[in-house]
Amino acid sequence: MSVLTTIDWVVIAGYFAVILGLAWWVIKRQKKTSDGYFLAGRNLGWFIVGASIFASNIGSEHLVGLAGSGATDGVAMAHYELHAWCLLVLAWVMVPFYMRSRVFTMPEFLERRFSPKARTVLSAISLVAYVLTKIAVGVFAGGIVFSVLLPDVNLWGMDSFWVGSILVIVITGIYTILGGMSAVAYTEALQTIILIIGSALVTVFGLSYLGGWSELRAIAGSEMFNLWKPLVPAGMEGTWEPVKETGRIAWYFNDNYPWLGMLFCAPIIGLWYWCTDQYIVQRALSAPNETQARRGAIAASFFKLLPVFIFIIPGIICYALAVSGKVPVLQQQLIGPDGKIIRDQAQQAFPLMVAHVLPVGVRGIVVAGLLAALMSSLAGVFNACSTLFTIDFYSRIKKNVTEERLVWIGRVATTVMVLIGLAWLPVIRGGKGLYDYLQGVQSYLAPPIFVVFFAGVMHKRLNAKGCLAALYTGFGLGLLRLAIDTPVKMIQGFSYPEGSLLWIINNIYFQYYSLVIFLISLAVMVIVSYVTEEPDYKKIEGLTFETTTEEHKQKTRESWNKWDVIASFIVLLLILGAYLYFVG
Repeated sequence: MSVLTTIDWVVIAGYFAVILGLAWWVIKRQKKTSDGYFLAGRNLGWFIVGASIFASNIGSEHLVGLAGSGATDGVAMAHYELHAWCLLVLAWVMVPFYMRSRVFTMPEFLERRFSPKARTVLSAISLVAYVLTKIAVGVFAGGIVFSVLLPDVNLWGMDSFWVGSILVIVITGIYTILGGMSAVAYTEALQTIILIIGSALVTVFGLSYLGGWSELRAIAGSEMFNLWKPLVPAGMEGTWEPVKETGRIAWYFNDNYPWLGMLFCAPIIGLWYWCTDQYIVQRALSAPNETQARRGAIAASFFKLLPVFIFIIPGIICYALAVSGKVPVLQQQLIGPDGKIIRDQAQQAFPLMVAHVLPVGVRGIVVAGLLAALMSSLAGVFNACSTLFTIDFYSRIKKNVTEERLVWIGRVATTVMVLIGLAWLPVIRGGKGLYDYLQGVQSYLAPPIFVVFFAGVMHKRLNAKGCLAALYTGFGLGLLRLAIDTPVKMIQGFSYPEGSLLWIINNIYFQYYSLVIFLISLAVMVIVSYVTEEPDYKKIEGLTFETTTEEHKQKTRESWNKWDVIASFIVLLLILGAYLYFVG
């Protein structure tokens, strides 16, 4: 039985009418050029850039996975969300290089810095990463939301989960194809406002239902609000214990988040995602100049602080309502016979809160924001996939073809990747949790990309051969881990013989394995670069710190003022404040 009333459906219909109207207005104004379709004519202002970055990021893994993580592990995953400082690195470190290069894609920047082959390899890696993470996880979350809000839907033998997954893809695909980057960015800006308001209402009504913040802390317990204690496995004492366990390195059997992994691995993933991923950086590339791109990234860093309070906290509230019995439906759905939360069911925490805590009308607003977030996240990745494939592959193979032909090829490629994403759904459903799945896969694919971008702009001596060696090595190690992990997730009861090499690789904690990939990739890049010829420094002028001219430096200096600096410091202070508050 649907939990949505007629009033809720009216609110949702009204919201989508506004979205479609905005999209149509943008489409009518759109320039019929490659810049216009893929980068919104490089004409997005800082607020649109910042809101679009946030809306693209806030998708399935937050609406479903992050709230579910809050219900099971408290604020432990807030470490990832408090990496808003990574956006400041994008604003102050990477934006100058990207904007002066005038590229369409991140792989194209890698071609300018290293070689055309490096561009091709990164484009392939990026497309694979989008299939394994953003597309598959986005589809999965759409199914979860529909299965909770419309549980009785059944079409051609498919339950509400599959109907919802397919419906989200179809609607989002049409929406993206018609509008390109302009429609995606402007509608995402509106969706950001609705999403923040709607999710904040979940927190407000949830706390009201529970009896206030103090009651939440009393029921959930201090450990759910401790950013540090959950990082130390049970039975350990000192802060160094997670890296040594009864005389052996604790690379095995650790289901928590050891602080060593969070300290070194999580920033690598964050900097890769926020500073080098086409999915995010494409919004900054759509700004007219360095000033607007930087301010957009700074604005996004403010937005990025919100998920702790509008997704993780609602997850904890859901747990408290369930374990206390104040909402019997939540208790029946989430709490097992042993009195503990059922981890597999925790993925439904946010939509369950929407369904059973919010009043009529308000529920419609939140559902509209929730569905819009799922769609905006998928729209962003569809647009990024289309841009990568069209610009970095097809246009380099087929010269002098019309833009209409290029866009059509991009649509076909996106359709194929969506189908592959659907095929990955059983793997995701078999895992520990949606957010854990996402972080795991990203941890295997991100390190070599992080290495070639950041090492590439930091040190001019690193060359194309070193870049390619690092990408091949790191990507190979990541795919090896995924290939070894997949049978364990896919086949019920499957496991490798204990003590075997495959068993060891499968049981190495994902963050530690990511660090191994990072260190090996960095070493390979440096060694191969130094045993081969130096790059042509004239060709990479302005693409590294050491080859940046005084003219470049002056233009960058003129692109910011004291208010940009003050805003950046405020973000850092807010992050510090959050860490100091969540200490148990």
